[in-house]
Parts: sequence; structure tokens; C-alpha cells
Amino acid sequence: MHSLMSTSDFFASSFMNKIISTCSLCIALVSVGYSQAIQADLVVTNANVQTIDSKRPSARSIAVMGDRIIAVGSDADTKVLIGPSTRVIDAKGKLIVPGFNDAHVHFMETGAQLSSVDLRDAKSPEEFVARIKAFAAKLPKGRWILGGKWDHENWTPNNLPTAAMIDAVTPDNPVFIDRLDGHMALANSLAMKLAGVDRNVKDVAGGEIVRDSSGNPTGIFKDAASGYIEKAIPVASFEQRLEAAQAATDHAASLGVTSVQDMSANGTEVGVYQELLRRGTLKTRVYSCSPLNDFKRWTNTGIRFAFGDPMLRVGCLKAYADGSLGSTTAWFFDPYLDAPNSTGLAMADVGTTMRQTMTDADKAGLQVRVHAIGDRANATILDHFDAVAKSNGVHDRRFTIEHAQHVRAEDLKRFGQMKVVASMQPFHIIDDGRWAWKRLDERRLKGTYAFRTILDSGGVLAFGSDSPVAPINPLWGVYAAVTRRTLDDKNPNGWIPEQKISVLDTIRAFTWGSAYAEFQDHIKGTLEPGKLADFVMISDDIFTIDATKIRDAKVIMTVVNGKIVYQK
Repeated sequence: MHSLMSTSDFFASSFMNKIISTCSLCIALVSVGYSQAIQADLVVTNANVQTIDSKRPSARSIAVMGDRIIAVGSDADTKVLIGPSTRVIDAKGKLIVPGFNDAHVHFMETGAQLSSVDLRDAKSPEEFVARIKAFAAKLPKGRWILGGKWDHENWTPNNLPTAAMIDAVTPDNPVFIDRLDGHMALANSLAMKLAGVDRNVKDVAGGEIVRDSSGNPTGIFKDAASGYIEKAIPVASFEQRLEAAQAATDHAASLGVTSVQDMSANGTEVGVYQELLRRGTLKTRVYSCSPLNDFKRWTNTGIRFAFGDPMLRVGCLKAYADGSLGSTTAWFFDPYLDAPNSTGLAMADVGTTMRQTMTDADKAGLQVRVHAIGDRANATILDHFDAVAKSNGVHDRRFTIEHAQHVRAEDLKRFGQMKVVASMQPFHIIDDGRWAWKRLDERRLKGTYAFRTILDSGGVLAFGSDSPVAPINPLWGVYAAVTRRTLDDKNPNGWIPEQKISVLDTIRAFTWGSAYAEFQDHIKGTLEPGKLADFVMISDDIFTIDATKIRDAKVIMTVVNGKIVYQK
């Protein structure tokens, strides 16, 4: 099976790959009088180009015509492609790498969070309440407060927040604010009243309502239980979603993210991205994933994976096997250390129902990607993938596990054996590493974000951020994968240091690996003639500086489709 391309994309790719595939051929064409036909639109010279292409790992210059790279080589190689209208940029020795491809992001939520209350780094319950109070004071009566992304692990003690904590500062605004992992949220009493939630409401499969000693909801809703409150939240208007999407794409461009794989998109979000594309303001390539249970909506139209053009594509489906470690809803074989009566929460359909849906979706030519955090969740999904592949036969399906966070040793080697992509988010290492030891024993922690083991087993890593759960900044992700130094600075040599990987391996996972995960490695992910002209200029050479300084590096310029979409 081959990914689908637009007609223009097909011909552009064929032309560049077959006719202008090498710099020497470009020079030959110039020498016989065809210079006007191949005059570059953009040439970057005097650069430290790291191509992530094993055939030519480094270069000094890049030439672009239209949306494609036409030459990668020395300054002399590209000089002959410079014409009167060519824009020439002297990189002054700065580093250039392929554009970062965030393999797991919630893009619309990222944009919305940029204009919401920021609770991620609130260091105490008091600061948490004070920030909500200040934000609510600016809102009209009745406006919902959403987002937030709080983290009670920043607090001592790390007790969960309650509605009682924030009711007095939000008397006129319903609140439903997420923990940063997105697997539990806090509602205030007004929100619960509007949703009709009281002590008589029952828990649901795959979810939990946290209650006090009298059985009353405290305001915390985990995973599927969040649906009780979500049904009362007004649907955002199309214009509001456009504003969020524009904020997300602008923010991504400023951080060198040229492609994203949106794990929470649906038909509505795709329409928003399409409108930004029509307006010419979409700065990020988007591959959108719908919920797995929506597969019939796609199959009824005959759509298969990777349908669309290089800027906006659909065809992947995402499911959930479990929750998160931070919410103690990740699904394990053994109980949590700090919750000995719980092994987490499996999603209601994770058994035979999910396997059958995956089988049907895969048979229809759609890509299946599944969120799995705990070791039992990962083992179960790998078993499902194996069964589906045997049922439907061999084809290029690129099954993907999102997060692959805690995996047993015997299951880690299956990623390479089964050709399952591990879509992982390095920032979570340095965040969760501050407190994960409270929940898991040393044996289980050995298989936590096991980058080195997965690579050594022949597996493919596709890196992302999980934004807005974590910062979308890929340089923070590079820092995390290379150093594994937790945010509290208590692991200076790295948390589970045997799983560190090199800067090159990390950049490859953020570029080629992510492109592979979305069936686009033939046109992006490395800097080669014929590929899309998506690249990033960085302030420091992150390949050679002290690894602890990588997080301080900045993006100077971002190029998408051969156009500068951000310049510092």
C-alpha cells in the first residue's frame, strides 16, 4: 500500500527526484544554458547543515526552488543557482537541521491553552488558587474556565485539589481545569451543578469520580468520568477554534516545529486547519488523527491513511488503552506502590471490542495508533497489533503506540520485531522522574522511556511533545532525551541513565522518525534534493555544546515550504 499524494505533489516529487536529484546535475544544466529554469528562490550559505541523511550527513549550503530543496552541498555548489531574484541568507555558521515534526500533539488545545490560565508551575495550593482568582476576575460572568494544566506533584504534600478550594474565587464562573496529563480534571461546585452531578451519580467504566468520606464528589473526575462535566461545556464557535489554531501554528513556527501529528483532531478541527490553509496563514503541516471508533466515517468515504496533500492530511485513528501515571490511571500488571489496591484503569473497550475495531480499521487501510502508558496496557496493545497483522496479512501499516511509557523487558524487543513505531515524548522523563519512584518499583522503572533499548532492538522512535501536556518546544525534548536530568535537578547524571541517547539519535527521532510514523519519510524528515524545504536555524550547535545547555538554545529561523515563517 502506498500513501496517497496530490497530483501536484506527485509531479513535483518526481521532477525533483529524477531530474534535479544531485547538485552536480544542477551545475551541468546551468552550464548548457538552463540557469533561468532552475534559478533558486532561496539559498542559505555559510551554514552548519546537519542533514540527518546518512548518505551526506553534513553540508554548508541549501538551495530551494518553490517548496523543494534542489541542492545540498558546498557554497560553491549552490552559488551557480543564485540569480537576480534569489534570496540569499548568510547563516554565519549557525546550525541548520530538518524542521521538527511533533509526532504527538493536541494542537487545538495547545492554541487554546495559550490564552487560558497557566497552572503548570504553580508551586503550592495557595498559588494555584491565587492564579485562578486573578484569571476569573477578568472574565464575564458565566464564562467557563478551562485548560489550566495543573500538577499537584509540585505541592507538598501532593494532595489533589478540590472544588472547595476554588469555589470562593469562582462564584460566577464554572471551572473544569485539567491536570497536565489530561487524564483527570477539577470541577468547581458551579460546574458540577450545571452538569447535574451530585453524590448519586455513578462511576463509569474506564473512569472514576473521586469522593469524600461521605460519598460526595470532591471535584476530581478521572478519564471517562470527565464526560459528566464535559457535556455541560458550551461548544466553541468556529471563530474561536480558528483563533486557537492560529495561535498554535504561530507558536509552533517560533519553536521550529514545521509538522505536527494532531492526536485529538476530528472533522471539525480538519475544517479549521483547511480554512487557515485557504487564508494562507497555516504555518505547520498537519496529519490529523480521529478517534478509533470513528473509523466507519472514514471508510464510508473510501479514505485511507495519508490522504491529502503535504500541508493537511488525514487517515490515522487513535484509541486509548489506559490513563496516565500522574493520575494513577495507567494500567499495570501489579498495583501502584502508593495505591496498593489499584492497578490503574483500563479503557472500557480495551479487550476484544477494541481488537475487532482495530482489525476492521486496518483492513480498510487506515492507520491505527493507540495510547498506552502502563506495562499491561502496552503488552495488551502489542498483542492486539500482532493479532490484527496476522488476520489481515502483510502490508505497510506502521502501527504506533503513543507514549510506550512503561514497558516490560520482554515487550520492548517486540517494537523492532513487529515494526511497531514507538511515539514517545522525552520531556515526560524529566518531569515524571521527579516522583514516579513513589508509584513504581525499580523493576518497572527499568522499562521507563526505554529509548536506547528500543533503538537497539531495531525499533523506530518518533518523538513529540504531547503539548499542551508538556511544552511543545522540541529543544527541551532534545535536552531531556540526551541528559535525562529531572526538572528538580536531583538526577544530575540522568534518571535511568542507561536509556540516554545521542543528539543525533534524538534529532533523527524528531525528524525522520516522526516522518516515518506518518508515511512521509519519502518527502520530509531529512535535508536532501527533492524533499520538502522545511528546515530550522538554531542559535547554538546542539551537537557539540555541553548537553546541559541544549535547553537554552533558541530557534532563529523556521522555513516551511521554502518560505520563512518565523525569524527571530
